[in-house]
Amino acid sequence: MNFMESIWIALESIRVNKLRSALTLLSIAIGVFAIIVAIALTKSINYTVTTQMAELGDNTFMIFRMPKIQFGAHTWRKYLRRKIINYSQYKEFKRDMTSAYAISAQSSSGGHTVKYGNSESNPNVSLIGADADYFITNNINISEGRQLTDDDLSFNRNYAIIGNDIVKLLFDNVNPMGKYITIRKQKFEVIGVLQSKGAILGQSQDNQVIIPLTQFLKYYTEPWEESLNINIKVLNKVDLPYTIDESIGVMRSIRNQKPWELNSFELETNESIQEQFSSLTGFLSIFGIATGIIALIAAGVGIMNIMLVTIKERTREIGIRKAIGAKKSWILTQFLIETITISQIGGFIGISSGFILAGIFGKMLGLTIVFPYDWIFFTMLICTVIGVAFGLYPAMKAANLDPIEALRYE
Repeated sequence: MNFMESIWIALESIRVNKLRSALTLLSIAIGVFAIIVAIALTKSINYTVTTQMAELGDNTFMIFRMPKIQFGAHTWRKYLRRKIINYSQYKEFKRDMTSAYAISAQSSSGGHTVKYGNSESNPNVSLIGADADYFITNNINISEGRQLTDDDLSFNRNYAIIGNDIVKLLFDNVNPMGKYITIRKQKFEVIGVLQSKGAILGQSQDNQVIIPLTQFLKYYTEPWEESLNINIKVLNKVDLPYTIDESIGVMRSIRNQKPWELNSFELETNESIQEQFSSLTGFLSIFGIATGIIALIAAGVGIMNIMLVTIKERTREIGIRKAIGAKKSWILTQFLIETITISQIGGFIGISSGFILAGIFGKMLGLTIVFPYDWIFFTMLICTVIGVAFGLYPAMKAANLDPIEALRYE
């Protein structure tokens, strides 16, 4: 038995039976494609989010009213019953904290339109209300102008720091410094431009406007509805556990919680957020892999049917081979090589298309693309197993044909 001859016969069978082979290859390719895209995108999302969180440093943590990642409607309703973290609580919290290097509060909303003169942005600008330390706790840099100060909040100044997308759209060849923009009938003087950061998960980080938190609460939300997010930064990671414990104690005291009551707020570090996000993307990758495997099993059934039809068509050929001395093992191996070859070709198509589409989606979402090269081996191994598992029965049927009966077959 010639190994290369068996592969050549398999390729010739694909060429002769184009439609039948194309459907089989497509089903295999879809299964492999689903696996590769799921793994590539989840790896890329995890890497991008981890990188972004690392920029904040491992000596920063946050306090929220509700967790950033929630599962189930029941937990959402439970968290919704919590009282908001308002501005007066934040000021009291900041005053009582002793071990933190910087503490900031912020709130935000999306879907805003920014106007300058006769020009206006799309209604997709993020508006952020923040204080002076927001730039420290979030590692945000200014490329031109200055950041907000405590006086800007104390004197309720209508100042704004804009992202690079706003500059490009509204201030073509015009220096934005000192100009006035309008957001929902409120005018703000531009005092700074944010350093460009690009997009993440399809959301531009340069399409935003930062204004004093006091003005945000005054013009763009109802104070009794809007809960603030608090960021706390320490000088080094060694001080982090103590500062976290102090933050919990101070916040519980401010919110008048009894010793036996659970916290009415969430405290999360960058590491805990990454773990929650990894759990979510891990579930998505498992779903993608499971979908791909189901598609591959369906493809395996298709391969079995094709091979059974192929054996029926080549019954006389098998009879001739056995009549001139071909062993059962040779016939068995030949048809197994054919099924494996078909599976491998479908797998290669799935891997190639999966990498291409994952790259396109990754670029569209602003992700750092991480290709799962290690999964090339695993997916091709799965294709081989599918080929053997679903090709074994037809191959054994071919190998066990009676040569005399096979020669008589019309």
